[in-house]
Amino acid sequence: MTFYANRGKFEGMSARIGRSAARLGLSPNQWTFISVIPALAALYFLVNAEYIPAAACFIFAAFLDMVDGAVARATGRASKAGAYLDTMVDRYVEFFIVLGLVWLASQSLLPALWLPAVVWIFLYYFGAVMTSYAKAAAKEKDFVKTEIKGGIVERAERLMILFAGIVLASVNPLYLTAVLALLAVLTNVSAVQRALIARKAPEG
Repeated sequence: MTFYANRGKFEGMSARIGRSAARLGLSPNQWTFISVIPALAALYFLVNAEYIPAAACFIFAAFLDMVDGAVARATGRASKAGAYLDTMVDRYVEFFIVLGLVWLASQSLLPALWLPAVVWIFLYYFGAVMTSYAKAAAKEKDFVKTEIKGGIVERAERLMILFAGIVLASVNPLYLTAVLALLAVLTNVSAVQRALIARKAPEG
């Protein structure tokens, strides 16, 4: 069950957040760029193995990522250019978190679980990239008429799982490695699912 499939349940809350945040006078694009600040703070705390502050900054960055779209809709300023910028910044935010995880693994602060932690990180991030690419490539090649969605975990779900893993690392870093192993499987399954969805969709 994905947030995308159930997005209607969150529309009321998103509208309230958008109206409240719009009172600050910042544009949707400014909110998008602001989300990078807590993401960089999360990176700083991760490389210092301070998991709870890292998780707090991470979830704040994710919240701000929701705010920009909510403000755009509330103020009637939603645009393709803004959506494109938001997508690009989203990838950088996730990259900063992954970079922090790679640093932890390089410092032997993430224990191995069947495989070295850095291998799980690579497999997770590759699956995340391929999940997005499966959608982008299908659209770019005019293979489908509409943008494909779906998969066992989309971006919102995988970031929530990753957030939980970072919190659990404060108890035992092995739990974070286990979460990364889980994400490595789920993201790659999602990529395959999207490819199958594209294959079955009406051609553009």
